[in-house]
Amino acid sequence: MRPGGNLERRKLFDRFMLGLLILGSLLVVAPLVLVLGKVFLTGLSALNLAFFVEPYRPLDEGGGGLAHAIVGTLMMNLLALLIGGLLGLAGGILLSEYPDHPVNPFLRVISDLLNGLPALLKGLVIYTLFVIPMGRFTGLAGALALALVMVPIVLRATEGVLKLVPWSVREAGLALGLPRWRVILSLVLPSALPGVITGLMLGFARAAGEAAPLYFTAGGNLNLSFSLGDQVESLALTIYKYAGEPSPVRQEQAWAASLVLTLLVLAASLLARWATRKR
Repeated sequence: MRPGGNLERRKLFDRFMLGLLILGSLLVVAPLVLVLGKVFLTGLSALNLAFFVEPYRPLDEGGGGLAHAIVGTLMMNLLALLIGGLLGLAGGILLSEYPDHPVNPFLRVISDLLNGLPALLKGLVIYTLFVIPMGRFTGLAGALALALVMVPIVLRATEGVLKLVPWSVREAGLALGLPRWRVILSLVLPSALPGVITGLMLGFARAAGEAAPLYFTAGGNLNLSFSLGDQVESLALTIYKYAGEPSPVRQEQAWAASLVLTLLVLAASLLARWATRKR
């Protein structure tokens, strides 16, 4: 067998596999591009000043805007990011930096359970523990439900990136006489900060698009409210409600809400990347 012929066959096979790889990538990316393109083109045409500054109004008064949903989304998701982020970060640190801690097996079971539990059931958990005893829906309950969505994502991401930090970093800090907690906060976490922030943004993005748990917790509200003690609307809830409306105005508002929600998640991700690069 000639070596040249064998080489040609290998090159041909290499080109064939590269073509399959490109085709597979296009098949994966194309639906995402089509969906995002539809959201941007349709949603952009429905955006106007009233959308951002006016709350709900009846159709005979023009339909109003979604200021109430935008405010509710920001309040609940930021509080959920604070609660879920801190809990997930603490759990990830415990699993990574204290692998022999007796609570770790229980923590892993809880993390796996939350990760596999549908968001709807997480909302029912908060409904049972908080909404029923309080006797009403609140934005605070909605934020807690969204925090349950974030916790396992942030926990897994934090554990994974902390394990990538070389043990020599920890040993150097301990050799200088620093306590273990100081080593983690001053050396380990800063080294893994980009990955930790990425995990936080993944959790935020996942929670921002959830509507099901908010039905049982936040309840929704057509009025503009700045209190988490009241019923609160969200963009995800509004999209779900308006998408099935026969009114073209409500359907356009649903597309616009989808665009705003997408841009909100994108802005949070870009801001996180900028913050980590500045370090």
